[in-house]
Amino acid sequence: MTETENAAVAHAWAALGGRDDLVTGVSYVGAGAVLPSRLPVRELARATVGAASLAAAELLALRNGVPVPAVRVHEGAVATAFVSERHLRIDGRTSPSFAPLSGFWQASDGWVRTHANYPHHRERLLRALGIADTGRDQELVEALSKELASRPAREIQETVHAADGLAVAVAAEPAPAGHPLVERRRVDGGDPRPLAPASLPAEGVRVLDLTRVTAGPVASRTLALLGADVLRVDAPWLREDEDAHADTGQGKRSTLLDLATPEDGRAFEALLAEADVVVTAYRPGALDRHGLSPDALLARRPGLIVAQLCAWGWSGPWADRRGFDSLVQAGTGISTIEATADGRPGALPAQALDHGTGYLLAAAVLRALSDRRTDGAGRHLRFSLAGTAAWLTHGIVPTPVHTGTDDYDPEAWLTDTPSAYGSLRHAVPPIGYEGAPATWRRAPTRWGSDRPNWA
Repeated sequence: MTETENAAVAHAWAALGGRDDLVTGVSYVGAGAVLPSRLPVRELARATVGAASLAAAELLALRNGVPVPAVRVHEGAVATAFVSERHLRIDGRTSPSFAPLSGFWQASDGWVRTHANYPHHRERLLRALGIADTGRDQELVEALSKELASRPAREIQETVHAADGLAVAVAAEPAPAGHPLVERRRVDGGDPRPLAPASLPAEGVRVLDLTRVTAGPVASRTLALLGADVLRVDAPWLREDEDAHADTGQGKRSTLLDLATPEDGRAFEALLAEADVVVTAYRPGALDRHGLSPDALLARRPGLIVAQLCAWGWSGPWADRRGFDSLVQAGTGISTIEATADGRPGALPAQALDHGTGYLLAAAVLRALSDRRTDGAGRHLRFSLAGTAAWLTHGIVPTPVHTGTDDYDPEAWLTDTPSAYGSLRHAVPPIGYEGAPATWRRAPTRWGSDRPNWA
């Protein structure tokens, strides 16, 4: 593995505060030109999984007092996991990726990208544009197309945003590299928390998972794979797509709490009192009114690791806006870079900002656990999809494609698991270090079906 080929994982590892010498222990098994794109998506994907794998190997070695296991990541497993939602089958049934009203639309002076996968986002989009919801998708597609074609892209963006909907004008060129890949802050006050020897790096670690959709759940799914007790917490009225949870809920449990009620508030505080990690994926400040700002959490639980992610970065005029991977691709110029020959905006071959940020966040948590063993300090970690987009567009150098022993076949990286949802055919985890688990210890439970307690 040449220095250039390991440059992306070395950059990520340094951003996470890892020891430089450990990067030489990371290698990859090629699978050909997987995740083909004008941008170096393959390099981003394998680097983020490589960083998570190395962080897991480091923590496992520290717990057991042994050398750091070799890290060997298979690009075939990475490519399959980065589109895990597309490979998911529930009793043989596929899951739709995007709703009819989500996608690229021509405006009067360019293009916009909408996101209407969730019912409340669909309702806000239509209301903002004065379109009555007939419930007939084909009619609505035609009405939406006609309405958007009559308006400038920026006007559409701001009109829909004002109604708390989701539409972004497609940027004509890449955004400047203004957002960091990760922001880390040490918060003194806790006591050292040595972790006992274990067969898995995160064995015995308790994680409160306050995330939704893809990026955050990929991070916590990875921590669950590595032995953590992960409890996802959602508000009862903010439903998650069941198919999405079947994909990203592997290894976890899921409960519902209304933090505005005294009873559920007390239940959350009891969980927090024994938690090691809290992961959130809401807009900056969205959870503060519930006493869930990082500083408030760390004051009540010294030594806690608080990891946050958002869409558009933690500062700037867009920081408080809602966003999804597809919208960040549009707003940062990625969709223009990936445009088709006829000028229509394009997309990356995976929701790579989501998945890549998820693996980076998991790596950061594992690194924080390694450091906390001796200093006891809490950690505040911040990621954004925009930060990962900036790294992809400005910070990663393409590397040669290496073919493995076989041509890439995603079937080699799929497995079957019985679950509460039915028989799942799903991607295996791509984490690769010597002795890494081949799959999760438990299948996903149904969304919101578990009690609010630790296992």
